[in-house]
Amino acid sequence: MEKMKFTIGKKIGFAFFLSVITLMACDKNLQPFDSKTDKQALGTPEDLQTATYGAYAGLVHADYTRFQHILSEYPGDNVALSGTTTDPLYNVYNYTDFPGNNITTSFWRQAYKVIFSANQIIEHINEGESEVLDQLQGENRYLRSMAHFDLVRFFGRPYSQGASEHPGVVIADRTDGDPLPTRSRVSEVYDFIIADLLKAAEQMRISKDSRYASKEVAYALLSRIYLYAGQLDKAIEYADLVINSGRYQLVETAAYKTYFRPVPESNPETIFAIRHTIADNRLKGAIGSMYYNDPVTQSTGWGEIYASMDYINLLNKYPEDARHSFIELQLDANGDTLKRGNVPKFYINKYNWQENIANLSSPVYLRLAEMYLIRAEANAKLGNDQLALDDVNVIRQRAGLSGSALYQLGDLKGHESVLDVVLEELRLELAFEGHRAGDLFRNNRPL
Repeated sequence: MEKMKFTIGKKIGFAFFLSVITLMACDKNLQPFDSKTDKQALGTPEDLQTATYGAYAGLVHADYTRFQHILSEYPGDNVALSGTTTDPLYNVYNYTDFPGNNITTSFWRQAYKVIFSANQIIEHINEGESEVLDQLQGENRYLRSMAHFDLVRFFGRPYSQGASEHPGVVIADRTDGDPLPTRSRVSEVYDFIIADLLKAAEQMRISKDSRYASKEVAYALLSRIYLYAGQLDKAIEYADLVINSGRYQLVETAAYKTYFRPVPESNPETIFAIRHTIADNRLKGAIGSMYYNDPVTQSTGWGEIYASMDYINLLNKYPEDARHSFIELQLDANGDTLKRGNVPKFYINKYNWQENIANLSSPVYLRLAEMYLIRAEANAKLGNDQLALDDVNVIRQRAGLSGSALYQLGDLKGHESVLDVVLEELRLELAFEGHRAGDLFRNNRPL
C-alpha cells in the first residue's frame, strides 16, 4: 500500500501556538485585525522555537501523558485493579474496549494533534539554513515519530504478527492531503518512523537535556523500534551508540531508590522524559493518583491500582533488591496488610513526589537501563548468550544484587533460556513504565 498522506488541520486548528480573536463581520473576506497566517506566525527562528515548545506541550497534555500510560501499562500483569470502577480505564485493564472509550479516542486525537503541530513546524523550515533550524526540524521529526510509534503500538497488531498484512494507523507526514485517509499497514508505519528518526538524528547536532529531543534520543527510540521490528543487529547497533555516547550513566544504587523524584534533567540516566512542572500538577487526575495515596493525609490520590501479587512474588525472591523501593506495602496499626477488597495495597511510587509534591512526576519515556536490556534481548535472540547475561548482570548489580543473585551460563536459576532471563529482568527493571504488555506481545508470549 502506498504511504497515505494525512491532514487534521481542519479538525484541530492552530491553537497550539496562536492566540487569535474571532470577530464577526458581514464581509466574509474581512480577517480579524490580529490574526496571523502560518507564514507570519512561524516567520522567525524565535517563532519556530516557541512553536516547538508548544509541540512538546502536546505531550504533557493529560490526553497524551495519562492515557498513553493507561494504554501501555494497564493491559500488563504488573498491576492489579482493586475493584470495579466506572472509569473507562476498567475496560483497558480488562480488554473490553469499545469504540466510544474516552481513553482511546482522546489519545488518538491528541497524538495526531502533536503530529500536526510538528508537521507545521517541519514544513516551515528549509533544511540547511542554520544549525539551530535544522535542530528544531529534527526535534519535531522526533516528536512526530514518537507519536506515530505510540499510536501503532496501541492501534495496530504487534509487528511479529503479520506486520505486512495488518492495518496499523494513518501516516501523517504533512498538513495537507487526503481529508479521509486510510490506515497504512503496520510494516509501513514502522518504515516511516525509522526513516523519520534517522533523518532527525542526522539533523540534531546540538546536545540538549532530557526534556528535549537530541541525536541520542532518536538513537534510543530507534533501538527500541528495531527490537520491536525484529531487526536485532540494528537494535544492538543503536543501543551501542547510546551506551557509548558518554552522555548517560546508570545512577548509583542509593540514588536509584529515589530515581523518579528529582527533576529528569538532573538525572544522568534519563534519556527523554515528558517534563511536568509544578504548574502541570493534575492532583487526582495525575498518573500517580491511581497508584498512591499519601498514607499520612489520605487525601492525595485514589490509590486503587497496586503492584500485582505476581510481580511482588517475583521481587521478593531477592529481599535486597533495590527495586523494592518503588513499592510501599500499606499496613494497619497492628502491622497487618491493608487491602481494598481482596487486593493487598502495594502502592507504587514511580509517579510521586517530584519536587516533594505527592502526585507530580515527569514520566520517563527512555532511559539508559532500557538500552542495556534491549541489547540483552537482541543478543539472546541471536544466540550471544554470554553478552546477554553480561548486560542483565549490569542492571542487577546496579539494583544492589551480587554473588549468587547474578546469572551465569551454567546457572540460569530455573529459567529455560537466556531470553527468559532477559524478559524477567525487563519486567523487574521497567515495571510500571509502560513496557510489560509490549514485551510479551513482541515475543508472542501469553499474558
